[in-house]
Amino acid sequence: ALMAANRIGKTECAAFMIACHLTGKYPKWWNGRRFKKPINALVAGETGKLVRDSIQLKLLGKPSDIGTGMIPKDCIIGNPRPKAGTPDAVDIAYIKHISGGQSVLQFQSYDQGRTAFQATERDLIELDEEPPLDIYSECLIRTMTTNGLILSTFTPLKGVSETVLSLQDKAEKGQCALTIATWDDAPHLTEKDKNELMASLPPHQRDARSKGVPALGS
Repeated sequence: ALMAANRIGKTECAAFMIACHLTGKYPKWWNGRRFKKPINALVAGETGKLVRDSIQLKLLGKPSDIGTGMIPKDCIIGNPRPKAGTPDAVDIAYIKHISGGQSVLQFQSYDQGRTAFQATERDLIELDEEPPLDIYSECLIRTMTTNGLILSTFTPLKGVSETVLSLQDKAEKGQCALTIATWDDAPHLTEKDKNELMASLPPHQRDARSKGVPALGS
């Protein structure tokens, strides 16, 4: 889990990691998990429109220019299958893996409900923005028989929620890695940027939006 401040690049981090796992193309310095075969990956966010405008854009590029995101154009097989009901949103894309097979990349959203996440085994799941605990738990089940990975990237604007408490508890027990990143960890944000952003925020949101610390006030 990357529980971090706004505007520091959470989605870019997730998109880079997903692209490496889908293609099997890892940089020389990669010290983490490697998949040596094609994978079945799921990416999800709060709504279909938010997924389209955020993580889908980072992975695949603009709908009019597929292949300009983190996944190289020559690795995307054919045209991604569109999602019904959401213009320019993608349902499934197939990605070339260096082993010779093809990985599956599917997009879903939390507003589809927990049952939409049932049935299919997954090797990798990315939850872009904080998921409801029932959906997070369902995703855990989807990776149980594959020894899969779940990545969750969000700013904790919902406070000390059930999901945040669950992640903190798992981290204390060594069952997951929980990274907190602040504006000070993002070299692309200048002091002027940070001061202007801070001044525009309501006081009760400042710790969450600038430090990735769950908001306790209202």
